[in-house]
Amino acid sequence: MEEKNGILDFSGVEETGLLTLYSKALESQRSDPILKDLMAEEIVARIDPILREKDGAMARQLRNRAVDPSLNVHLALRSRKYDDFARAFLDQHPEGVIVNMGCGLDTRFFRIDTGKVLFYDLDLPNVISQKRKLVSENSRYQLLAKSVLDHVWMDQIQAEGKAVLILAEGIFMYLPEQEVKNLVLALQKRFPDSELVCELTNRTWVEGLWGKMAQLKMQRRLKMESQSAFQFGVDSPQELETWGPGIEYHEMWFYMDENHPKLGWFRIFRGMKIIRTAQFTVRYTLHAG
Repeated sequence: MEEKNGILDFSGVEETGLLTLYSKALESQRSDPILKDLMAEEIVARIDPILREKDGAMARQLRNRAVDPSLNVHLALRSRKYDDFARAFLDQHPEGVIVNMGCGLDTRFFRIDTGKVLFYDLDLPNVISQKRKLVSENSRYQLLAKSVLDHVWMDQIQAEGKAVLILAEGIFMYLPEQEVKNLVLALQKRFPDSELVCELTNRTWVEGLWGKMAQLKMQRRLKMESQSAFQFGVDSPQELETWGPGIEYHEMWFYMDENHPKLGWFRIFRGMKIIRTAQFTVRYTLHAG
């Protein structure tokens, strides 16, 4: 891939963004991939030389391809499901608008592009500045360098007369609860009758001792040096319906619902509520209030 706008420097990019990118690329390179992502493979090949010059547990993990195989499976299944949500939306609305909030280095547009969709990747300026060096924008694929909490980004979405799908994969749990609520209500007001697909965490794994245990486990498992603590959780997916009239819950998905052979013996936990509701994806419609 040709370099776009200068020298790559990932010192300001969240570790989770690099980890999920590498995880999907590694799974894509397998002979029997859950998710095929050629663009992720290409970007990883670009980043590898940079990581060889960096110290730290995360850099060593990625350049040595030492990512937990079970994490690769989890993230690939989750990404494939979000792709499925996007494709189902585009089947109904071929010229619809998709907003990928907190996109990181995700390459969903290149996996699901129909030739008609208008697709926005949204993330913090430091992330988008690096992503612009790796992928090219065009009239239907645009990168927005804004915090999801700075609602001014909504003014840049060209959605007049079009259906809108908002994807929030792996982001809401890192935000304060009131900020998530404000964001969802702002989306409902700005894009009435839009669909929202988001990942949620059970409140049990956010607060108190269980929350601290979950954070320590995540840092050890992912070899993350930064403090990435969950801030927002719910008791049930229907909880968002109480935030205001017009928020309609449709369905909940847990990655073990796929019953994929690569899940191995982890599949025995599929029926346990405490596991099923630890972290899950939900689809809503945000009807006009």
